[in-house]
Amino acid sequence: MNNVEKALKRKLNNDSEMAYPDFDEMWNRMEQTGHTAPTLTDTFDSFTPHRHRNWRKIAIAASLSALLVAVPVYAAIHYNWGDLLHGRSGIETALAQNLGQPLEQSVTKDGMKLTLHTAIVDENRTVILYSLEVGKRADNEFWNVKGISLKSAAGKSSEGEYSFQQWDEKNQRYNGYFESDWTPQQEVENVRLTVDHIELTSMQELDLPLDITSPQMQTFKLDRNGLQDMKVQVFEQGKDKLMLSSAITFDSSIPKRWDNPQIVAYKGGEPVMSQPGGAFGTPGENGEYTAQQYFTKGDIAKGQTTFKLQYAQTEKNIDEPINFDLQLSKKEMESGTMKSVLHIPLENGNPNFMLEQMIVTPTQIRVTIRSEKKFAMLPYQKYFLSVNGTTLEGSRWSSPDQEHDLNTIRFERPSDLVITQDTPITFAGKYKVTTHSDDKTPQRLTDISEQKQTLTTPIGGYPVKWTYYKQGSDLFVETESEDTHFGGINQTHIGLGKERIIGKPITVNFAGDGNNKAVDVYKNFKGKEASIYMFYYTTDDPEAETSVSLQPLTSNSEASK
Repeated sequence: MNNVEKALKRKLNNDSEMAYPDFDEMWNRMEQTGHTAPTLTDTFDSFTPHRHRNWRKIAIAASLSALLVAVPVYAAIHYNWGDLLHGRSGIETALAQNLGQPLEQSVTKDGMKLTLHTAIVDENRTVILYSLEVGKRADNEFWNVKGISLKSAAGKSSEGEYSFQQWDEKNQRYNGYFESDWTPQQEVENVRLTVDHIELTSMQELDLPLDITSPQMQTFKLDRNGLQDMKVQVFEQGKDKLMLSSAITFDSSIPKRWDNPQIVAYKGGEPVMSQPGGAFGTPGENGEYTAQQYFTKGDIAKGQTTFKLQYAQTEKNIDEPINFDLQLSKKEMESGTMKSVLHIPLENGNPNFMLEQMIVTPTQIRVTIRSEKKFAMLPYQKYFLSVNGTTLEGSRWSSPDQEHDLNTIRFERPSDLVITQDTPITFAGKYKVTTHSDDKTPQRLTDISEQKQTLTTPIGGYPVKWTYYKQGSDLFVETESEDTHFGGINQTHIGLGKERIIGKPITVNFAGDGNNKAVDVYKNFKGKEASIYMFYYTTDDPEAETSVSLQPLTSNSEASK
């Protein structure tokens, strides 16, 4: 098996374990709270596993020449979806209990057959399971169904979408699922599902003669398939980790639809696994595709490691939208659905965050938290439910049309979990991160030159080291602390008022990620001195937790044990 094929299989099957942050939400929150300048607002088109947030208007096109195929009604429910539903135990639960609604509608276009098999619809979400048959394909090729969306007969479009698909080697087809916040507003509703386009990409690689020992910006001419050049800079992150910060410029004559270019390291011909915490797709000042990737130093030692730029090249597009007219129902789920109004503070005596509602369905438990201020960041990074002794770990979910003071935590429901009105349920938040925006003390940088200089100052009681230096005409400012309870400085600026200069973050750090090193760059800086201010910093308390009873233990609870 060649390296490209290995990389492709890794891309298709393993990336579901990688966390890629919601840049839209992050930058929107920061901008609204005044922590960054509007000119720095970023958007994010997520990295694999093909997580596409389709927030554009749905295109309704003329009907296609299509072959609609009817198959036995319950066939879809008994398909083996394999690893596709890893992390979606609630969907597996619904399928196991025959709560899926059979669809079995197919469209054949240009020799490819797209089939919608099953819908799982409840009060929390709509999930569509589908397959794509493409015939013979090369080892380095990947077909992708893109831009799936729902639109009701009343004209309301779906939001907060997620899609994922993977190659099914046994059945020689792609299996996929589409998930949306949208649910029918009545027991049965007519909807149109639209697939914006189907795309064939091939995995490509270019040699990248990267020197990981050099702190200078390295520029590589690419001149291939619309890729113009790539700039890479290496930053040390603590004692044993390196961050590769990259930016790719595209030929202006082609659309910028590349599937997440990234640096891949090979050692002894085998790919080296990068470390978590990377970020992909934030646009640069001139529209460059930027990324930050982390590697362990020992894994990519100089002289033992080769680097390549890996990217997906579009080979073919079926751009004409494909439509399916469906009738979706959540009737089968209603008997197992419970709604509870909570109005309980997340922390005792603190009204800033209130638990507002809990919705329990056969596939999922959803808890909403209302913040006193819009765009406020939840203080805890991990959330759990204890349901009659069974512990579930939740994930935060946001959608574009969600209220700006509302946060949603979702918990997948395992098949053996029985929940009634008397089942004791406790909600817990762990690993607290606190934001501090009241420190307006400037840090005075003097004798600025290409020589690295450092100073250490106390911030919130923690020692913070500032390292500053110039590379060419640009000023770099790095901040970090040896105390892991210091979460990090989000962003800096020089001066105050309308004349202030905003530093551009090179690193992308996230609350609770254990990395408090940050790097800002000031382009074309002139001068020998500067007064640096923080927008805010955070502190971490991994041991902190809060616990809230959502359904208390009752005599009926005891009797049911």
